[in-house]
Amino acid sequence: MSDYRRIADRIADDIAAGRLRPGQRLPPQRAFARRRGVAPSTAGRVYGELVRRGLVVGEVGRGTFVRAAPDGPAGQALTEPGPAAAPVNLELNYPVAPGQPELLAPVLAPLLRPDVLAEALLPAAAIGTGAARKAAATLLTTPGWRPAPERLLFTGNARQAIAAVLASLVRPGGRVGVEQLTYPLVKEIAARLGITLVPLAGDGAGLLPEAVAAAHRSAPLSALYVQPTLHNPTSLTTSRPRLLQLAQLVHDLNLPVVEDRIWSFLKEPGDPLAVHAPALTHVVDGLSKRVAPGLTAGFLVVPPHRVAVVGDAVRSGGWSAGRFALEAAVRWAGEGTVARLVAAKRADAVRRQRILAEELAGFTVRSDPASYFAWWELPAPWRADTFTAAAAAHGISVTPGPAFAVAPGHTPDAVRLGLASAPEPDLRRALRTLAHVAARRSGDRTGP
Repeated sequence: MSDYRRIADRIADDIAAGRLRPGQRLPPQRAFARRRGVAPSTAGRVYGELVRRGLVVGEVGRGTFVRAAPDGPAGQALTEPGPAAAPVNLELNYPVAPGQPELLAPVLAPLLRPDVLAEALLPAAAIGTGAARKAAATLLTTPGWRPAPERLLFTGNARQAIAAVLASLVRPGGRVGVEQLTYPLVKEIAARLGITLVPLAGDGAGLLPEAVAAAHRSAPLSALYVQPTLHNPTSLTTSRPRLLQLAQLVHDLNLPVVEDRIWSFLKEPGDPLAVHAPALTHVVDGLSKRVAPGLTAGFLVVPPHRVAVVGDAVRSGGWSAGRFALEAAVRWAGEGTVARLVAAKRADAVRRQRILAEELAGFTVRSDPASYFAWWELPAPWRADTFTAAAAAHGISVTPGPAFAVAPGHTPDAVRLGLASAPEPDLRRALRTLAHVAARRSGDRTGP
């Protein structure tokens, strides 16, 4: 027992001294055992001890890698913040406009009248109310598209809307095409519904139609889930020519589409894919980003012939919206509060993108001037996991790239930065710290 711990102590010393660098791959356990002259079982205990101490991380099919450790004694916990670091969460991404509570509160006041409140606390059906359908249709309107109110359904939030549509479209064991990097909760929803996600390639213009067609030929897809506007995590917006190509393809294949437009309010109004493939496209949107995450509703615009079946999925899944949230949404939309919040958040996103550009100048960062997040392709030899650990050691939370990857074993050396939640001074400080960490830790890898 003491032998493997002594070996682990020596490796921990090498990590603390910088002789083993973040992201460096340790040799396979059998090779390590031969090199050290120990039994393979002892090597396994050494690696297990290093994992327990938080010094290395194992990835199935790829090996064991050194995590990033802060300066300090060997084996110090990697999640322990630096002594002067105030925590900054760049994983959360809920925008709050300046003066937002003051804008929202007056509109809610009428709901507190006993007679109005009694009505607002009744259960809500999937179809909502007539006022809610009209308000949501107006809110989602673009220059070339105004959804018919009778095609609107409501859920508790946009995530539930995605779940309801997929449950209505795909049987357990079915295949759904998605971008190679996708919204992590879609992965969780698919796992719970027994759905297989099929990663599809894209380029700078968006999802490649030929990738969709090839996947469908290999085994039929039941549906396609896409984020054409401000794709999470890359902020890419699909070009109009590519959108038209995709619309033609799904029409030819008779392939249903789930179009996630939750971040589209930040861009100048652009028409959804639903304009070009209305009989196949199910549009998902909501209030959590436009307004606030604590009192929200998810919106679904579905093809006319699917209103009943998707409504049944909403009810059976327990995903119906709260009546109070719908009543609040009607008032906020009708009084112009949502429009004012959208304008304020667009301006806020632009300011935060300027901070990002200033603090991460010289690094490879993919984003959009209108976006509230960014995709940082890390410099070598950083890996997503080790950089995430290093950021956490400085009190900064980021989302590692593998959280968005669909294909097993394809773990991008990148992190997503959520820009919306932290106060601007904290955001600037956090980005400056991360830039320093990325530059300071780069260097050649050496073997143990």
